[in-house]
Amino acid sequence: MRVCVPSLILVSKERGSLNMATSVLETISNEFAAAAELGGGGVVAVHARRWMPTSGIEWKKGVIVTANHGVRRDEDIKVLLPKGQVVAAKLAGRDPSTDLAVLRIDSNDTEGKSPRPKFGDSTTLKLGHLVLALARTRRGDLVASSGMIGGISGEWKSWRGGRLDQHIRLDLALYPGFSGGPLLNAKGEVVGMNTQGLARGRAVTIPVATVDRVVNELLEKGHITRPYLGIAMQPVALPDNVRSQLPAEVHMGLVIMHVESGGPADKAGVLLGDVIVEVAGKPVEHIDAIQDLISTAKIGETVATRLLRAGQIKAVSITLGEKSRG
Repeated sequence: MRVCVPSLILVSKERGSLNMATSVLETISNEFAAAAELGGGGVVAVHARRWMPTSGIEWKKGVIVTANHGVRRDEDIKVLLPKGQVVAAKLAGRDPSTDLAVLRIDSNDTEGKSPRPKFGDSTTLKLGHLVLALARTRRGDLVASSGMIGGISGEWKSWRGGRLDQHIRLDLALYPGFSGGPLLNAKGEVVGMNTQGLARGRAVTIPVATVDRVVNELLEKGHITRPYLGIAMQPVALPDNVRSQLPAEVHMGLVIMHVESGGPADKAGVLLGDVIVEVAGKPVEHIDAIQDLISTAKIGETVATRLLRAGQIKAVSITLGEKSRG
């Protein structure tokens, strides 16, 4: 009787590799299931539009955060809690630029009924990290979608002008109703709120730091305030005699097409037809350049502005006013 020892060794190795792979998959599956259970305690369904609800997160005691594009009415809002209880909610405020809406519910409705989610640090996320998106259906079932971080970078501005601390792009499916739900890391921690309302239908996550900032202001003021100049502009080419007075790389300016009566620019003496060439010491050839400069400034802050008037460079100081975008 011949015994083929090499064949037995090969079969043994194959079985060992298969068992190891199975063990790894079981571990990942169990960790995902544990993460869903941990994070699902704070996921709710928000009924604030016809037909399909959107998801939401109990961000703090008595406070629900959801996607603004899913809140189509200001009254008669209902929230379905994890244990099946339906409670009334009041709109505390909304910010379309970051697609966030904040609701208030009676804190006694959730007290002790479900564990609140644990929050993590989105800055620890890396490209390729496995993540889990959660949502809650109309019937109250917890549902999930898994994938990975498909792209991540620093601060960015949404197409509606909102400033987000990170750009987190998801490589997973956000099914209808998933917007407003949380993104969980491998530890089951909430690292942000998912939405398809900020990147033309592409799934992104609003990081925890951004949500915290917006939520706190909405709870305090009911709307988001941002500094503004009170002018409408469009790019225009600068004549050669003016360019000689400016840095060599400056070829364009922003001509004033409208000045809001009583607005910050009007109070500073800015006139229709003036051409802005510099704000806060930096050239401004595009409207986005000014928006970027003032987006990080504070209301009441004075910005040094250089503009062209009747062929001459003139310096003015504009005190930024408050503009509500609630």
